[in-house]
Amino acid sequence: MSEPLRIGIAGLGTVGASVARILKSKSNSLSHKCGRPITVTGVSARDRSKDRGVELSGIDWFDTPSALAASPNIDVFVELVGGDSGPALDSIRAAIESGRHVVTANKALLAKHGVELALLAEEKGLILNYEAAVAGGIPVIKTMRESLAANDATRVYGILNGTANYILTRMESDELSFEECLVEAQRLGYAEADPTFDVEGFDTAHKLAILTSLAFGTQVAADEIYIEGISNISLSDIHAARELGYRIKLLGVAQRTATGIEQRVHPTMVPLGSMIGQVDSVTNAVGIEADTVGSLLLSGPGAGGDATASAVIGDIADIAKSRPGRQEAPVFGRPADELEPYQRAEISTHAGGYFIRMTVHDRIGVFASLAGHMAENGISLASIVQHGSVKNGVDEPKTVVLVTHETTELHIRTALDAVLEDGHLVSKPQVIRIEPAG
Repeated sequence: MSEPLRIGIAGLGTVGASVARILKSKSNSLSHKCGRPITVTGVSARDRSKDRGVELSGIDWFDTPSALAASPNIDVFVELVGGDSGPALDSIRAAIESGRHVVTANKALLAKHGVELALLAEEKGLILNYEAAVAGGIPVIKTMRESLAANDATRVYGILNGTANYILTRMESDELSFEECLVEAQRLGYAEADPTFDVEGFDTAHKLAILTSLAFGTQVAADEIYIEGISNISLSDIHAARELGYRIKLLGVAQRTATGIEQRVHPTMVPLGSMIGQVDSVTNAVGIEADTVGSLLLSGPGAGGDATASAVIGDIADIAKSRPGRQEAPVFGRPADELEPYQRAEISTHAGGYFIRMTVHDRIGVFASLAGHMAENGISLASIVQHGSVKNGVDEPKTVVLVTHETTELHIRTALDAVLEDGHLVSKPQVIRIEPAG
């Protein structure tokens, strides 16, 4: 059997500790599957004394990730520190400079520095793997980078954040407000004390940027993504969606259009009967549409120590199976120096159906105004639903829900600006895009 593959793990949090534990408990099985032993020879973390539930005796301890990355006693540097710069970035650069392969779960870092690191790794003939950076335990990176090599993608989309999906699921199933579900998600450990990164769509955007590069062969462009979060989704939206045959999900979507590539993250109406519409709680799902294979939907655990560790160890196993002199798959599916500049399609050109919920004053001329402005902008309506009530003999403001046929974002925004100018609205309208989904 070949010499052991020596692993250095930087970061011994939930995922790092799980990686160390699984590598030890499954050492025999992994040796047989990979054709060589895999051994952890070095670690780095903040607190040496902390009990992490895994035996670390006999393993070299390094005070900094960069020192571990440059150690001659490791072959693979596993970065699980986190952060889009600082120690994570410095240590990966040090590992590549020292001739070490790299495995990371750091989507924020890849979204910001992925092309730079890919260039460095490919110049030195090293492997940079990052399966755990997107969708946890779902093998979407390997699928897109290797298994779908014969395909040209047209669209990739998915539920990429378990916290947001948990909140939307609980809102619907238990009739709870966004705020109530967020508190519960924090209590269960699904949401951070500051949940902004998850619920406002930034985590999803980082992951989508990576998928976009893989799907379309472009440079990673996380700063070019249109982003909306879910904090303004109400129970009224949840109820109206269900009444119309939809469910609300926070989706990341990238698709090729005539004017460029759309990258967008926002609450989305998906059909109740669609497969992605059935993906609930903290589960993730990624849909891929391509010319040769057609449509695929991959679903599974998007976070958690063991699920993420599974992806990390899969990356390590791929390196263990690699052989010197063999050309490995480029980091983003094509050589980093051949990635095309990203050409953004403006959100105003997006075409699709729309859900619009408006609270309007109960007075003559409201519906004529709404219909007129929609018609002026060439917007065809698929359905109109009105809800109203009478309180103490007085008509209360009415809720009007419109569902459009395919139109453009520009036409929708122009029509709603005109409706606002007419003074019929009690509050700002809620607009949610409708997405075709498998």
